[in-house]
Amino acid sequence: MNPRHEHLAGRRGRRPLRRGPLRPVHLPAHGPAGRRPPRPAQPVPRNDWWDPEFLDHLAADHDDIVFDNIGIGYTTGEPRDAVEGFADGAIEFVEALGLTQIDLLGWSLGGIVAQQVVLRRPALVRKLIVAGSSPGAPVPGAPPMSDKVREIMAKPGGGAPDDLLYLFFPETDRARAAGREHLAKVSTRLAAGGPQISDAAAKGQLVAVAKLQSIPFDQVRANLESITQPVLYANDAHDVMIPALASYVATQHLESAVLVLYSDAGHGFLFQHAEEFVTQVRNFLAA
Repeated sequence: MNPRHEHLAGRRGRRPLRRGPLRPVHLPAHGPAGRRPPRPAQPVPRNDWWDPEFLDHLAADHDDIVFDNIGIGYTTGEPRDAVEGFADGAIEFVEALGLTQIDLLGWSLGGIVAQQVVLRRPALVRKLIVAGSSPGAPVPGAPPMSDKVREIMAKPGGGAPDDLLYLFFPETDRARAAGREHLAKVSTRLAAGGPQISDAAAKGQLVAVAKLQSIPFDQVRANLESITQPVLYANDAHDVMIPALASYVATQHLESAVLVLYSDAGHGFLFQHAEEFVTQVRNFLAA
């Protein structure tokens, strides 16, 4: 689950490097200036798998900022190994930009980080979008992560293409076709080069995931009940990493939440259904 975000500016190019209070942070940005508060996006496993087409859709009418968290990619510093550390890195980044309020979107581990940002700095986030994620620990009744998923996550680079398809897309002809298209687009973007994920950074994210497994659900429930911002929770019906039950349970304990599920998708639903999901996000932010 890797907070790596370089090369996400796509056709729009990069903004200059900005300096935070402690370290340089790489800042690619999307979208027309001045539309809405930017959304620093937090990431998913072992590689930078953000789909450039999804980001282009998202940036069509919003300013969007994606970034490398501390110790990842272009950003210097010691890699973090806990969700709290990733959240502090995101908060430091936003404050270094002088932003007083943002809309925040997080996918996978990034969704857990985004919720932690809200818990640590409630006034900083106007609206929260949590995609393919969980409230921060296993929920009652959820199946454990399978050995196959754990083995793939531990492989360098997230495994072979077939492994990545297994993690992100269901075993149907339609979903796998979307998955192969997604991998092709991402591979083309990554071919431009950039710093690789260090072993320390990759290990830190796996350690962070392991720490979440021991958090009692009573604590998770209390955290959810303290979030007062509007939240859009989105997930899929065939996620082999984070079951949709986690999203359903989370929305039961949030003050103001909307739940969206995609019946024919997996962990990569936001790329398989990029336009549809971006429409959901736009409507949510505009409401």
